[in-house]
Amino acid sequence: MMHPPRSTSPVVSKAILVLGGLSATLVAASVWSVTVGAVGVPVGDVLAVIGDLVGIGRAGDVPQASETVVRDIRLPRILLAVAVGGSLGLCGAALQGVFANPLADPGLIGTSSGAALGAVVGIITGLGAIGSWSTPVFAFIGALAVTALVYRIARHDGRTEVVTLVLTGIAINAMVVAAIGYVTFLADDQELRSIVFWQLGSMAAARWTSVGVAFAFFALGLAIMPRLGRALDLLALGEREASHLGVDTERLRRIVLTVSALVVGAVVAVAGIIAFVGLVVPHVVRLVAGPGHRLLLPASAVGGALLLVGADVVARTAVEPAELPLGVLTSAVGGGFFLWLLVLTRREQGGWA
Repeated sequence: MMHPPRSTSPVVSKAILVLGGLSATLVAASVWSVTVGAVGVPVGDVLAVIGDLVGIGRAGDVPQASETVVRDIRLPRILLAVAVGGSLGLCGAALQGVFANPLADPGLIGTSSGAALGAVVGIITGLGAIGSWSTPVFAFIGALAVTALVYRIARHDGRTEVVTLVLTGIAINAMVVAAIGYVTFLADDQELRSIVFWQLGSMAAARWTSVGVAFAFFALGLAIMPRLGRALDLLALGEREASHLGVDTERLRRIVLTVSALVVGAVVAVAGIIAFVGLVVPHVVRLVAGPGHRLLLPASAVGGALLLVGADVVARTAVEPAELPLGVLTSAVGGGFFLWLLVLTRREQGGWA
């Protein structure tokens, strides 16, 4: 007896629709963003250069100036925006899940402030001038060190309470910001310019080497975080309930914190501090994809990449020939959108509780 073919489940169909739609939009936005700038480049020339880079075509008919702009300036910049935005969106969604806190983001556990402190120390001591990678290395070390300190202080008797971890993060962040302020106060004019430029965040310094580093850590996050989706879904029921269902909550928290520190520390080290992406993107994606982390995590990664690609286009074209700091732009737009989202939620639910 022949059985009729099984139809695709609604969950799978939704995942295909959401991820497919976001991914297609990201590809289209990325290609379009390469064409936009002080020097306009036709889409056909952009595709020819990309084809030449991946070995499926030749860019012989593309003007040399356009090829240089696409190959050496815009493609690295857009790809870095994809890696940075994707990393922040992915880790933001994972941290909100593991903390059961909608206000959690990579800055909450000290990663961003630690990276800033490391970079500032590297600049003010002159060690950041040793080589092009000195400041990013200092930032990466600072991110890991501060995150490890937050986790170590919050851990007690072999376990870590979420409330204690959040409060510890707030306290350590305040102390790190104070340290950054003091070190900045000691800087001379040239060092101050470097510090301010780095803290505001930008894709302007993108190079193929930094793109490779950012994508390597982004791939690490994509390889690990979505596999934790089921455990994060169970954790949403409550820590005790999740433990009864076989989730090692302490191990889950440790993995998410470690991976987030590595991934966010790496991308902040090469692009500077870019705020609100890890906070806002998961909320927006959750409205479309729902609360299930197996879809929410990869969708937040694609959504974060899409947001940062768009923001970077605005940053480099809105006030040509100058360039807006990307961190300032994401903070202004993200903060306003998040405030609107909070007001809308309060209006619909009738209160905050």
